[in-house]
Amino acid sequence: MTIAPFEFALWFSALPLLLVAATFTWLLSLPLKNVSYADSLWSLLLFAGGVCYALGSDPRAPRLSPVLWLLALWAARLALHITIRHLKGGEDPRYQAIRERHHPRFALKSLYLVFWPRAILAWVVSLPLLGAFASNRPIAWLDWAGVALWVVGFLFEVVADRQLARFRKDPDNSRKVLDRGLWRLTRHPNYFGELCLWWGFCLMAFAAGAWWAVAGPLLLSYLLLRVSGVSPLERHIGNHRPQYADYVLKTNAFLPGPPRK
Repeated sequence: MTIAPFEFALWFSALPLLLVAATFTWLLSLPLKNVSYADSLWSLLLFAGGVCYALGSDPRAPRLSPVLWLLALWAARLALHITIRHLKGGEDPRYQAIRERHHPRFALKSLYLVFWPRAILAWVVSLPLLGAFASNRPIAWLDWAGVALWVVGFLFEVVADRQLARFRKDPDNSRKVLDRGLWRLTRHPNYFGELCLWWGFCLMAFAAGAWWAVAGPLLLSYLLLRVSGVSPLERHIGNHRPQYADYVLKTNAFLPGPPRK
């Protein structure tokens, strides 16, 4: 199978748009004194990148419409969920720790410490979207495998977020650990869903011949597992919930599986 062309100019054209969106969100965060809205921005940046690539691609590309619809559904749901969570709960403790380390003038520093890096990372992660539109190859079995993986990921995200939100509503759970539902199978079902979803997009890019798109989900996998996801979150939770050590012994870190005895 020949490799679909990599349109660097089209890919690069999305970067200024993402940086402008990140800067605008940073300006909104200043009076709120809450940089957690960078998390709400994440999915919207990826959607903006996808739209930018779609506008510069052949409108006859068979994956253009289905990928954009899946992307829009995921982006809108996740942005709304995260925004509501931050409106109710204030700034994420992980950002509070960054604020303390970079005091004073963190309000200014957050532009290049939090918001602009988020835009650049989204730009790289969005490569499967560019890849899916890179050729007019007909829909094949790999596309359907990608859609199936995307559906699994989306369901994991939605169900896990709802279960966690319901758990947090009960004040008696303030020091407890959620170990039911999907959280019984993996300690991070929402992150697992996120990776499934983006590897699903990547399979659709592979079906279009864009094997170079693998760089996007590889970066996202590294970020979620090592940088901004599993590792720092587990350190934070372990310091505040005494039962978490026992939960770690019983429950898989990432890939779902039956609890260990």
